Amino acid sequence: MLKKNDFIEIEFTGKANGEIFDTTDKEKAKSLGIQADVKPMIISIGNDMILKGLDETFEKKEIGTKYSVHLTSDQAFGPRKGDLIKTIPMKVFRQQNIQPIPGATLQMDQYIVKILSVSGGRVMADFNNPLSGKELDYDIKITKEITDNNEKINALMDFFFKQRFEFEIKEKKVIFKKQEIKPLLEMMNQKFKEMTGLEFEVAEEKEDKK
Repeated sequence: MLKKNDFIEIEFTGKANGEIFDTTDKEKAKSLGIQADVKPMIISIGNDMILKGLDETFEKKEIGTKYSVHLTSDQAFGPRKGDLIKTIPMKVFRQQNIQPIPGATLQMDQYIVKILSVSGGRVMADFNNPLSGKELDYDIKITKEITDNNEKINALMDFFFKQRFEFEIKEKKVIFKKQEIKPLLEMMNQKFKEMTGLEFEVAEEKEDKK
């Protein structure tokens, strides 16, 4: 049976009001016009790598299990919040070369923003997650358990760092070769150790020989 910190590969399709909003199925993604690289997801159980309402369902399951999960809005993206609907001066959009159109969804400062109305020099925008306040339904399959440490480390970098760094594993140590990862690693070192049972460090810089 699966337990906290186990790494697993999962396939899923998520629906809101019967409409698919996310999937790891290439054919379904293609039919929705999703152009991104769609593939199964690797997560570590109990470590906030997926919605908490889903994460809580993996423990004590078996590899190969298929099941469905219904999440209330509180278990998913939370309720809609009135204070996240804001009135913004039009000049803010112009400075970013954005033309706000009512009904459009835009990316602003790492937020997904829906334009509600445009009136004169003011724009009413909704900063709530598009799925906030909605109940969600997921069909899930746990396809395999990840036991290879290299796959685990790459999955952690993909999720937490959004990029990969070169590393090697010696005994129980994961040694990164580039100093640029050091600040990131200092923040995540303890969490990664708990998840993998491995020590994480950056190789010492070699002094230039003169």
